[in-house]
Amino acid sequence: MTGFDFERARSPEAKRARQDAILVAASRLATANGVREVTASAIADEVGMHKSAMLRYFETREDIFLQLATGAWDEWSAAVRADLEGLTDHSGAGRPDWDRNAHEIAAVIARSLVSRPLFCDLLAHTPLNLERNVSLERVREFKTHALAAVAEISSTLCTITPLRFDEAHRVVATATSMAGAMWQMAAPGTRLRDFYESEPELAHAVVDVEPQLTDILRALLTGYAARSWQ
Repeated sequence: MTGFDFERARSPEAKRARQDAILVAASRLATANGVREVTASAIADEVGMHKSAMLRYFETREDIFLQLATGAWDEWSAAVRADLEGLTDHSGAGRPDWDRNAHEIAAVIARSLVSRPLFCDLLAHTPLNLERNVSLERVREFKTHALAAVAEISSTLCTITPLRFDEAHRVVATATSMAGAMWQMAAPGTRLRDFYESEPELAHAVVDVEPQLTDILRALLTGYAARSWQ
C-alpha cells in the first residue's frame, strides 16, 4: 500500500498523481510476478484503492499495462539509440570487418532489451491481450509511440550500417518481437524455469535470451549487408 488518501482527484494534477501511483504499483507487481499474474484487484490493493475507484483513472487492467508499455517504448528507444550512436560508424565497413561489426551491433540491441525484463514481458502481452480490451483511441496512442520508436531506432541503425531504412526497420521489429517471445519461453525466475533446469532431458527448453537473440540479429544484419554488396 502506498498510504495515499484516495479521495477522487479533483484537479488535473491530482488525477495525474493518482495515475502515476497506479502505474508504479502495476510496474512493481509485474516486475515481481509477471504481467500475466497481475490482476486489477491486486493493483488496486497495492495503492490502497477500491478496484472501482481505480478504474476511474484507467479504462481497464489492460489500459494500465498498455500505458506502461507506451512509456517503456519511449525509454528503450532513447537508451538504445544512445548506445548505438556510441559505436563506431560501420556504414562504410567492407566485408572483412562486417561480421565483427554486425555482432557488436546485435549485442548492443539484445543487451538493451534483456536488461529491461518488464519491457520484454510487455512486448509479448501487448498483441496477445493488452490491445484487446481498451478503446481504439488508446490503441492508436500506443501504436503511434511504438511505431515512432521503431522508426527512430531504424534511422540510427542506418547511420552506422550499410542497411536501407526498410531493412533496419525489420531488424528492430524482429528484435522486439523475438525478445517478447523468447522471454516467455525463458520463463526467468519461475518454477517452470527451475523445472527445466533440474531435468537433463529438458535442457533444450532452457532459453538463454541474450546470446540467442544476439545471434539471430547478427545473422539478419549480415544477410542484409551482404545483399547490399551484391
